[in-house]
Amino acid sequence: MNNEFMLQLYMDDPFTIPSSVIKCYGELGISEQQFMLLMHIRQFSQEGNYFPTPFELQERMTIDELQCANELKELLMKGFLAIEEKQDEDGRLSESFSLKPLFEKVTMYLAGKSIDKDKQSKQVEEGRLFRRFEEEFSRPLSPMEMEMISMWLDDDTHAPEIIEAALREAVVSSKMNFRYIDRILFEWKKNGVRSVQQAREHGERIRRNQPNKNMFEPAAVNDSNKPRHPRYNWLQGGKR
Repeated sequence: MNNEFMLQLYMDDPFTIPSSVIKCYGELGISEQQFMLLMHIRQFSQEGNYFPTPFELQERMTIDELQCANELKELLMKGFLAIEEKQDEDGRLSESFSLKPLFEKVTMYLAGKSIDKDKQSKQVEEGRLFRRFEEEFSRPLSPMEMEMISMWLDDDTHAPEIIEAALREAVVSSKMNFRYIDRILFEWKKNGVRSVQQAREHGERIRRNQPNKNMFEPAAVNDSNKPRHPRYNWLQGGKR
């Protein structure tokens, strides 16, 4: 093999395909033969042939022309491949294969996996939060208490770590009841506290300025007689 031939190999345009397609084509229901067929279509496109025939494609594969045509039909039917019209500079129309549907399906699939992963991670984190409450209260939570935590998460959009920080504040203050924890979260949200670090800084600042005052006592707030959550009556211990 002479140097000129080796140089030509290195100068050939590289074949490119997103790695995400390679990683998940099997999960999308694309067979090995169909995947290689799509790759050859991609390569032909990079070479300037946008609509290779089954005969041209099978010359680069181990399947015959009929099998190649059948695989193309299936890819078109499954929506992994499309045929589009192209117009050149002189206005002449021609057909071309498009892998855009494949890339769209890969994008949607990966986005769905990401959402599922985030949802699963959220469920794990919230499950840990419920167990943390049960550990601190040394008993199973009542349905009403579990609903209250869910309201903090869903209605008030408190992060699990903020709710856990409020629980720790209640433990330190020896005020182990949900009303006190709810007051802590209410005060933090009112004062723009969005992280555990901000909660610590807020608590230190209040204690420094008011050393003898419990900053989370409901009686110290003007609207303390108003229920924090309209759906929950703290005095009766149930829903309104």
